[in-house]
Amino acid sequence: MTETYVASWRIILAFILDLITAFVVIGWLIAWATGSLTESGFQLTGGPALLFFVLLIGYFVVSNRYLGGTLWKRILRAVRHR
Repeated sequence: MTETYVASWRIILAFILDLITAFVVIGWLIAWATGSLTESGFQLTGGPALLFFVLLIGYFVVSNRYLGGTLWKRILRAVRHR
């Protein structure tokens, strides 16, 4: 069985874009649900911040383990196939 190799820059770029996307989407949704929206975006502290980090980690774990890669890994074709 051969393994497909992916360029390191694709993996790194996908990770950075996934972080930015997750921060914006998950962060904004939690801020909206908890009333933490501000004029310049959102500010999460305490419980909402903890929930954000749990969901952020969950996004990466679930996406990579069960969905075949995160959103940007799949877009940039940075998923290693075995």
